[in-house]
Amino acid sequence: MPLAVVKGFIVRLPMMLACVLLAGVTATADDTLSREERMELDLSEYRVTDTDASYFDVEARMELLRETQNPILLQLKDELSLGPSCQQKLNFTPITTRGGIPGFYPNPEEWELATEPLFAFEDSVSVLAGAFVASSDTFYADCLVRFLHGWAEAKALTTFVFDPQEPQAWFASESMLFAAAMAYSIVRPHVDGLEEERAEVEQWLHGLALQHSAFPGEPEESCCNNHFYRRALYATMIGVLVEDDDLFRFGVSAVYSALHDMTENGALPLEVGRGRRATHYQNYALNYLITNMQIIHRQGYDIFDLEYEGNDIHEGIDFLFQILDNPAALGDYAPQEQFTGFLRDPQYFTWMDIYLTHFDHPQVADFVTRVRPTYNRSAGGFITLYFMDPEAQQHIYLDEERRSTEAFRGLGN
Repeated sequence: MPLAVVKGFIVRLPMMLACVLLAGVTATADDTLSREERMELDLSEYRVTDTDASYFDVEARMELLRETQNPILLQLKDELSLGPSCQQKLNFTPITTRGGIPGFYPNPEEWELATEPLFAFEDSVSVLAGAFVASSDTFYADCLVRFLHGWAEAKALTTFVFDPQEPQAWFASESMLFAAAMAYSIVRPHVDGLEEERAEVEQWLHGLALQHSAFPGEPEESCCNNHFYRRALYATMIGVLVEDDDLFRFGVSAVYSALHDMTENGALPLEVGRGRRATHYQNYALNYLITNMQIIHRQGYDIFDLEYEGNDIHEGIDFLFQILDNPAALGDYAPQEQFTGFLRDPQYFTWMDIYLTHFDHPQVADFVTRVRPTYNRSAGGFITLYFMDPEAQQHIYLDEERRSTEAFRGLGN
């Protein structure tokens, strides 16, 4: 797809310094699909077929929520129906300048402080969309459009300062883009009027997507790993919204890239090569791949059944549960002493509620009961509210000790 040229920026992102694989096993250019090879894929069969299709059937879900007696869904619905203050959201000053953001792992406290306003934006759009779905009140849909229009008018997020040693500003922009696009996709068909505002929001999102994706990332790294899957997520959703087939295909190409790179046992080499966080990143990548596939599916494609280079997405999921149950299954890719702190954070498992709407998977179904309700401030918002089968689960786990021991029995520390 043609990518926009961004004036005044020459970016050379650094190679990852701490990505060590044991026993000399590495993810080389021969193992992964290069950006150049990916751009040569023939994806002409993929095109936008329904610009009003969000990542789930909004009207059908709202009807289900009006009739459900499921306690989890009712609690979420009641909480969100109260709604946020629209005026408070509209008073949020758009971000029009951006400095560097420190890396998360070396400086978690500084990173958290720098990203706080970015996360506030993501929460704002997700909560407004959730309030609309829960309440059926178009007041929240209109508010979301006005909120995003304020940012579009201010040309927010279009000016970035990239530090070659700290590409975190570029990374952080990914989630802001798909947070806005996914939330907007929920409400747009239900907004009457505000035509000029909607047109400006869509033009702004489209331009940001082209500007941001013009930076390819480092070979064997952010060009092709989970950050590419994150860029693909906004590309697919914004491609749908503005009927840009090239942008949509850019998003689709991430699925092909992941399946191409996948090993015979289902490992994503650029993710399981992350040392003690190998398991975390195998799951992290799935969160964006599955969510992206859901958007593509809503355009009428059997993407969940796609097999490419002999691999399918189900193998990646099965491998995740292998290494969760027994880190030794990582073999030479990473040490067995895996970091497991992410397992107690529901934001990383929103993909499971989506996946279960398509397939029966006992391990996924059992695991997600321990972490519901799932919410991801950027990658889809209130996913349990939008996707969970009312028959799947009636009560959440309130006992943290029981939640920890039952959900993560047998996992390494």
